[in-house]
Amino acid sequence: MITPELSLTGYPPEDLLLRPAFMQACDEALRACAESLADLPGLQVVVGHPQAVDALGDVRTRSLAVQRRVNAASVLRQGRVVATYAKRELPNYQVFDERRYFVSGRDAGLGPVVVDVDGLRLGLLICEDAWFDEPAAAAKAAGAQALAVINASPFHLGKAGEREARMAERTRATGLPLVYAHLVGGQDEVVFDGASFAVDAQGRVQARAASFAEELLLVDVTADGAVAGSVAPGPSLEAQAWGALVTGVRDYLGKNGFPGAIIGLSGGIDSALVLAVAVDALGADKVRAVMMPSPYTADISWIDARDMARRLGVQYDEISITPMFEAFKASLAAEFAGLPEDTTEENIQARCRGVLLMALSNKTGRIVLTTGNKSEMATGYCTLYGDMAGGFAVIKDVAKTLVYRLAAWRNGQGTAPVIPERIITRPPSAELRPDQTDQDSLPPYEVLDAILQRYMEEDQGIEYIVAAGYPRTDVERVTRLIRINEYKRRQAPVGIRITHRSFGKDWRYPITSKFRA
Repeated sequence: MITPELSLTGYPPEDLLLRPAFMQACDEALRACAESLADLPGLQVVVGHPQAVDALGDVRTRSLAVQRRVNAASVLRQGRVVATYAKRELPNYQVFDERRYFVSGRDAGLGPVVVDVDGLRLGLLICEDAWFDEPAAAAKAAGAQALAVINASPFHLGKAGEREARMAERTRATGLPLVYAHLVGGQDEVVFDGASFAVDAQGRVQARAASFAEELLLVDVTADGAVAGSVAPGPSLEAQAWGALVTGVRDYLGKNGFPGAIIGLSGGIDSALVLAVAVDALGADKVRAVMMPSPYTADISWIDARDMARRLGVQYDEISITPMFEAFKASLAAEFAGLPEDTTEENIQARCRGVLLMALSNKTGRIVLTTGNKSEMATGYCTLYGDMAGGFAVIKDVAKTLVYRLAAWRNGQGTAPVIPERIITRPPSAELRPDQTDQDSLPPYEVLDAILQRYMEEDQGIEYIVAAGYPRTDVERVTRLIRINEYKRRQAPVGIRITHRSFGKDWRYPITSKFRA
């Protein structure tokens, strides 16, 4: 039985690893796991866990050892830990920061580990090890006839296909079959999609577990490189994204003990998508939608909001912000005398809504799910302490164009659409002034999202993007907005990562910078 990377703690445990009490608790938990197998002589279990180097021997000095730890995989059998392997390749890119916490198995003086399982010699690897030649080659040289890789590989769109392709390369290079056990679940902004699989010696996927679901995948592996098991179909891009969002919401609320969620439902597509995700993740009984109309809210907005709440069966309430908005304006009338209305009054409306939602959250214990998408977070088309107020940003890494695709995809699942068609087809608007649309302030989303992907996700420079055919005025405008709104994003709630670069651990830019290219 093979469990995922750091399965004992979850991934990533981050600075918990620096606490001696945490490491001691991990040691105790590993012993308890081993002891639970005392009466099961036929079962060997591979468990991922952090391990202090001094507990494994090979220590130069005691003072150095207490600061060193490895990312380990231990084999438990008949009540004992019979072997321990230490990860050799430590990733330090994207969301990974393993060199902050671990030393390589090489530096700790620990070599390959091969265990006998009913006559089959199984070489252990941990995640990143299998993306490089040396660890697998070392396992084969030590006598491995098959490879077992334990993993916590953070999800992004298309990642499952990348994993299978790279593991196929590894099996063809070594001539050994490979079993890939992968974590499933959400941990703060990172989501893991499961989809464990097994590849035969020719690089063909012969077994695959479901995506975004816990599953016990049974696989037969033989010394001649053959593999057999059931093969679950791979999900579409939209299904991948939906699975990640649902898993992220379910686990963030569930693991942190929130009894439910509150969403400000505007009648627009972003809040509609968040509501649909929340209901799929938590159930309608744990989700409350609140419509907060202003003097500029169109009738179709509250009509569509009511319709969607009815379709999903959630608690729905309407609280007008007009009295609060007028009270704020009256209080500030002397200060604003002679000045035209501008974004100040628009932001006051958004902040009225934020105050209401957070008050309901405080009283009920339910967390507010914010509804801003990646396009808005990139360009600052959002209000601090207004629509950014909340505890978890569900679609923070979902570009606006993908928002529309996911809404259409979700409506195609089940027997009836859950998002009213008019919410999808009407021009997007914040409804903070008369006849406002998003495109009054932003380029068309098809253009904006393409520039955002190239500049933010792919690190292309302004001149390169312009040379690719995008209007210079749009490129300079969008990249300027990305740059000057870093201070807002630093104050935004944590949100679910679904691309290979999100505004979170992947993006570490200074707020104060004169760089413009």
